Amino acid sequence: MNYFFSLTRLMALLAKELIQMRRDRITFGMMLGVPLMQLVLFGFAINNDPKQLPAALVTTSQDHFTRAIVSALEITGYYRFEHVTDSAAEAEALIENGTVSFVVTIPSDFARRVVKKDHPQILIEADATDPAVASGAISTLGTVAAQALLRELGNEAQAAQNASEQLEVVVHRRYNPEGVTQYNIVPGLLGVILQMTMVMMTSMALTREVERGTMENLLAMPASPIEIMLGKVVPYLIVGAVQVIVVLVAARLLFQIPFVGSMTLLLSGIFIFVFSLVLLGYTISTVATTQMQAMQLTFFYFLPSLLLSGFMFPFRGMPVWAQYIGELFPLTHFLRVVRAVMLKGADVQAVSTPLLALVAFTAGFAVLALLRFRRTLD
Repeated sequence: MNYFFSLTRLMALLAKELIQMRRDRITFGMMLGVPLMQLVLFGFAINNDPKQLPAALVTTSQDHFTRAIVSALEITGYYRFEHVTDSAAEAEALIENGTVSFVVTIPSDFARRVVKKDHPQILIEADATDPAVASGAISTLGTVAAQALLRELGNEAQAAQNASEQLEVVVHRRYNPEGVTQYNIVPGLLGVILQMTMVMMTSMALTREVERGTMENLLAMPASPIEIMLGKVVPYLIVGAVQVIVVLVAARLLFQIPFVGSMTLLLSGIFIFVFSLVLLGYTISTVATTQMQAMQLTFFYFLPSLLLSGFMFPFRGMPVWAQYIGELFPLTHFLRVVRAVMLKGADVQAVSTPLLALVAFTAGFAVLALLRFRRTLD
């Protein structure tokens, strides 16, 4: 007998491993699913130069100069004027709650000042909470507007030249005038850190009991499924609270991130978000049979949520289908809440939509976890 090497023994071991891989369908699916997901997301969904950004137009005039400039801006592909209004207050509400990325204001006397060569001006207000979103669109605005005005004046070449030189585009970068990247990244890191730790830790809540052989003792206790669920997730809420304090203190002291809005509203949004995460992790623990599977499922969830939530890449720069998928992750809505409250000073009404979405996620994960846990009792 050859004790050093045997092809028969090797083939037997290979057959054993292949059978185990076939039985562990979650791991096998992860081996195929993660590379495919990365190819699709990085190849199709990621875009650092977002186009077709929603914008609002504030004007009381429909003269041909105004129409020419608006058409020229739309042709660039950066702007999509979804809202046309004569109310500055309405436009302010749209940019505050994140409905639009830009507000372009053309004054009522714009045409008269163009004809008289009296320094015509247009104002663009950009939501600069994400500097990458606004940079490309703003850089093209002055040139495009001047060229549109030049074409519209037609045969009055000299007058057009003077007017185009005198045209002044006033750019107002709202909420982050200096374009500081940390203002966008650090509030988002709060959500990313909480998601990574909360989901991963709670996803092992039940699988740890199974692997340690204590699941029978847990099921034998006179406790209802909801009591077991709360007993598993509430301690992690305390851990999450400690992480929130550390990140918020570091954000203020190390990075000088402004806290413009209500701290009570911010903490309320954080609590709902953390509660949804621990319930999601608990739901994963009812699906996974081992701690390794729980970690794999957590990573499989974490990767697309990180890429499609708007944390790493501009959300509005992604294709529509990718934005629809991004809406399915709590992190997407939490980023809108934390950035709006911290940087914009948004009130409850302005962030009501993402807050309600987080509440819906929390309720959905709780129901799903309880249903899954009842099936594990059989």
